[in-house]
Amino acid sequence: MKIALISPYDWCVKGGVNNHVANLALYFRQWGHEVTIFAPASDPEAVAGECYAFGGVTSLRVSGSVARISFSWKSPAAKKLLAVSDFDVMHAHEPLMPLVPYHLFRYSNAAKIGTFHAAKDGGNRIYTMTKFLSRMNFRKLEGKIAVSPAAIRLITRYYPGYYNIIPNGIEYEHFAHKHEPLPEFMDGRFNILFVGRPEKRKGLRYLLRAYLRIRQVEPNCRLIVVGAGDFSRYQRIMRAFPDVVFRENVPSEELPRYHHSAHVFCAPNTGNESQGLVLLEAMAAGLAVVCSNIEGFAGVITDGVDGLLTTPKDEDAMAQAILRLLRNPQLREQLAQMGQAQAAHYSWDSVARRVMSYYERIIYERRQVAEVSETRRHALVPAPALED
Repeated sequence: MKIALISPYDWCVKGGVNNHVANLALYFRQWGHEVTIFAPASDPEAVAGECYAFGGVTSLRVSGSVARISFSWKSPAAKKLLAVSDFDVMHAHEPLMPLVPYHLFRYSNAAKIGTFHAAKDGGNRIYTMTKFLSRMNFRKLEGKIAVSPAAIRLITRYYPGYYNIIPNGIEYEHFAHKHEPLPEFMDGRFNILFVGRPEKRKGLRYLLRAYLRIRQVEPNCRLIVVGAGDFSRYQRIMRAFPDVVFRENVPSEELPRYHHSAHVFCAPNTGNESQGLVLLEAMAAGLAVVCSNIEGFAGVITDGVDGLLTTPKDEDAMAQAILRLLRNPQLREQLAQMGQAQAAHYSWDSVARRVMSYYERIIYERRQVAEVSETRRHALVPAPALED
């Protein structure tokens, strides 16, 4: 099968959607399919060989994060490539984000599929601002996927309908495999781990407040903050507490060592999360999880079964949940085992197989429609007149 995978986001910057596209491409190629990735790129030479790059990247604030997208409308080279590449499937991720998906859909006759990743409680202003264009592109979709119920709730505000849920995947084996703990954290302290960017919606400030409550009653503990970005503001606030450790821009190959050095993982996010990959990675690593009871997380965690859910922005409730696990190793182990079993369902192998099955179904239905149309066309052709 010839597959085009499209991301609207700068391929030079790592992120959830680009990671999703890259992993689908990896598995599809392993299974013998021909895959081409299309995406904007702020440095086309740096990603040469990885994707077919569009230029002209612009940064916009979307759903509490910065989206680096392209407003380039024309690409003669892409048009030429599409003319000679007879794709079976064109799969766009966030197909209504400007503007790469619009351009590629315009010139392709392939089966068009879109995956919607974003979740935002108050709606997406990009969809509102580009309503005319997005309606046009949405009508071209023959298959619609959402990564979670939270993502469905956002897109159906603008385009009601049926969406197949196929979640984001995780590198399950990468986290589940036994990794050597980091010696600096193996001193008998109870380690609490946070992984995320220094963005307001990640809720780190609530975890820091919760931690200050925890250490008042259980001083033999430590908070480890890991993430991509600049945490200097938080470091200044917590400079009087050396047991709060910050580690910025940890390489992905080293990240599981932090999980395997911790006892509990905490995600204090306040909203606008479509699924919660950091939860699943922690669960795969065998960590008990405490997280906010927001829609994207509640679709992954069942409270008291494979993790603990707490009221968002409530540092007291968060502190009590972490203390409960600190004081109850048996419960901690039980949640960790159930969480790891749950995370296994989100492995990239499983997710990629579900996506491939969906491709096959859409292509089959497309052929069925074409056959019916052809049959009807022949039925409408008048029979030749018989001579006397």
